[in-house]
Amino acid sequence: MTKPVLPYGFWPSDWTAEKAAGASRDFAELRAGHGGLFWIEYDPADARCTLWFWCDGTGARCLTPPGVSLRSRIYEYGGGAFCLTDSGVAYVDERDQQIYHQALEEGAEPTVVTYQPDCRYGDLVFDARHAAVLAVEEKRGNQSVEHRLVSISLANGQRRVLAEGADFYASPTLDVAGQRLAWIQWQRPEQPWTATSLWVAERNAEGSCHKPHCLAGLQGEESVQQPRFAADGKLYCLSDLNGWWQPWREEGDGLVPVDDSAECDHAPAPWQLGTVSYLPIGEGALLLTRMLQGHGLLFEQCSRNGERALATDFSRCRQLAADAAHFYCIAASPERTSAVLAIDRRDGQCRVLAGGERLLPSGEISRPQSFSFATGDTETAHGFLYLPLNAGYTAPEGERPPLVVFIHGGPTSACYPVFDPRIQYWTQRGIAVADINYRGSSGFGRAYRQRLCGQWGVLDVEDARAAVAELGRRGLIDPSRTFIRGSSAGGYTALNALVADAGFRGGASLYGVSDPLALRRVTHKFEADYLDWLIGDPEVDAERYDQRTPLAHAERIRVPVIFFQGGLDAVVLPEQTESMVAALREHGVKVEYRLYPEERHGFRQAHRLADALKRECRFYQGLLVDESADCFKSGKQ
Repeated sequence: MTKPVLPYGFWPSDWTAEKAAGASRDFAELRAGHGGLFWIEYDPADARCTLWFWCDGTGARCLTPPGVSLRSRIYEYGGGAFCLTDSGVAYVDERDQQIYHQALEEGAEPTVVTYQPDCRYGDLVFDARHAAVLAVEEKRGNQSVEHRLVSISLANGQRRVLAEGADFYASPTLDVAGQRLAWIQWQRPEQPWTATSLWVAERNAEGSCHKPHCLAGLQGEESVQQPRFAADGKLYCLSDLNGWWQPWREEGDGLVPVDDSAECDHAPAPWQLGTVSYLPIGEGALLLTRMLQGHGLLFEQCSRNGERALATDFSRCRQLAADAAHFYCIAASPERTSAVLAIDRRDGQCRVLAGGERLLPSGEISRPQSFSFATGDTETAHGFLYLPLNAGYTAPEGERPPLVVFIHGGPTSACYPVFDPRIQYWTQRGIAVADINYRGSSGFGRAYRQRLCGQWGVLDVEDARAAVAELGRRGLIDPSRTFIRGSSAGGYTALNALVADAGFRGGASLYGVSDPLALRRVTHKFEADYLDWLIGDPEVDAERYDQRTPLAHAERIRVPVIFFQGGLDAVVLPEQTESMVAALREHGVKVEYRLYPEERHGFRQAHRLADALKRECRFYQGLLVDESADCFKSGKQ
């Protein structure tokens, strides 16, 4: 049967914005114990994060009472929101950022552990020896924010300071006996992906620390993350001293690289606490992820038996856990939503415990195509291309599809080749998507990540332009019909690309930065020095800031832009976005603006995610309609 012919960009689809938004369910923070597995599940239907417990034979059940949500806001990005205790779980309540304890019995009610309304907590770890929870504490005063490592008794909430004096702390971890404590710390103006140090201390019978000493990172030339003690007492970590975040282990008074470590990153940039990208699993073996060509693959590595690839049907594995029978991870693939996996340690067989739905037929899913492209003078950047695919329609012969370039946030973050319901929303309608890992993205080594130092607003824009040129050269897209969009830092890149007249027909900024100096004045402590690293010193490099401030050059933008903003956003304030909207309108540029009063920095409610997706799609279609007015029909959205 002959397919109906419609122009690219206007194909009707049953994959609605509501379905795409509802498919954004995700998982975080696996912990094995109490005879099963625990995880946090985020549901966009009510924007709650709930705790689930799975036990072989009985399945999974939700432990979180109605109306409660688990989420840490420490460092604004949170993480490490719960840990297992000997009798249940300790967790951070999203509402008040305090620590609560909950038994595992059906219907058990949480009890409050901390009473510090001026404090937030994250990176929780259970100390069985002292019946306490270790945590990173963030104390917020009128003029200052202080961070330290603390121990909090589950019995009476008594608090003991374990380490203080550094600007930031992360990843407290105990050896099996509870006698050694390791952690990560760093000082301003560094970020956790530029320079951190690994510290170790002995603990006495009362739980206090003594003899703290730095084991790695003292020279400020490496980023160390995720310390872990093996069962034999050896300390491991990931260090990028040799150019990649690779596993190192304790040897004598220092660290040595683990034999046979692959030359690749084994973790993403540590934006959040509580990340688990590798695990010592006994006798020198490791369970670990590797970032290879933008994928996050899972391996079991053993010096005696070589290595074994696991969960090979999945393209991104993260947040690892293990017990005697299984390895566990959160995994995603180009065809499935995120899933919680149990992997049999003997034969490697995978079982999906939650998620992993196939929401579109195989023939309707646009799969990512890896591509690399020349950029700058002699460099290479990377991305994933998703071509239009809709089994019900085809385009006129000879027509090439329009393209939306996705710019990830961070900007020291990354995109991965996994099922993204938003991307499928575009490809179902006949619009190609290029998801770009521009220079500065994580997952490609320290040198690639560090390229963005002082170059934000330049290299990322250059790479977006180069990606379009490469795909146009290959004849895969129509380079005259392209759009660029991004959220937060990605919105900044999108706006700078439009200022630079990089050839895009229009763009979208979702709570994007339009005035970096305004952002610098109000941003939180974790990122207080980040803009100085990304652009430069505001006084010394004032001209550079002026050149890279979209708001200062609104008159250079000649194409339409759509903006989305959360009314409660404390990172990019609504006033910043509204100033950009007003400046463009003053210069006669077509602008659309949508404010969601109850959303923050990153939209979470499903109905608002759907509304934004529909509005953005209609916006792009409106810019294409001049060529295809007779074909523009109100298809399903």
